[in-house]
Amino acid sequence: MLENLWRSFDFQQFGSAFIVLFAVIDIIGSIPIILNLKQAGREVNANKATLISFALLLIFFYAGDLVLKLFHVDIESFAVAGAIVIFLMALEMLLDVVIFKNQGPIKEATLVPLVFPLLAGPGAFTALLSLRAEFAPLNILLALFFNMLWVYFVVKVTSIIQRFLGVGGIYIIRKFFGIILIAISVRLFTANITQLLAHLNALQH
Repeated sequence: MLENLWRSFDFQQFGSAFIVLFAVIDIIGSIPIILNLKQAGREVNANKATLISFALLLIFFYAGDLVLKLFHVDIESFAVAGAIVIFLMALEMLLDVVIFKNQGPIKEATLVPLVFPLLAGPGAFTALLSLRAEFAPLNILLALFFNMLWVYFVVKVTSIIQRFLGVGGIYIIRKFFGIILIAISVRLFTANITQLLAHLNALQH
């Protein structure tokens, strides 16, 4: 059985899936957000963030369609909601305001916004569903696993990056990536809102 499974491995498929997930998860682009959260005194746990993200993405890979149908939510609506959350996070970075207030007893940012929507968000979920239709499952799962190792490493060394850049460097990068995040959220929103409206229009007719 393992031999048959390994026969489905294709390096080209693995490479393509890795690049797609690497671009969508974009942990490098999330560094300013992680630093911003740490500066605000909110804990970010690399182990927990990696494991929970990996588990959520695995679950969605095998049962994504079923989970969304269970709550009567389509992937386009899910992506639009994620785009709005990313947009609000970008506003925090650009305007130096606090939108996501942590009023609970645990001052931690591992689950929100790091795990969702940054790591295991609508972009990654959509990418997994698209890849599943094109590539063998083994190649996608291996690509996801190695992306999660990269995520763990980057989140773990953000403190070193913080010391290297200094306060001024982090401030400039936070503003720059705030604009980038707005662009990503707008692209994610427009790409899915058109499909959502077309779907709703088709249902009406």
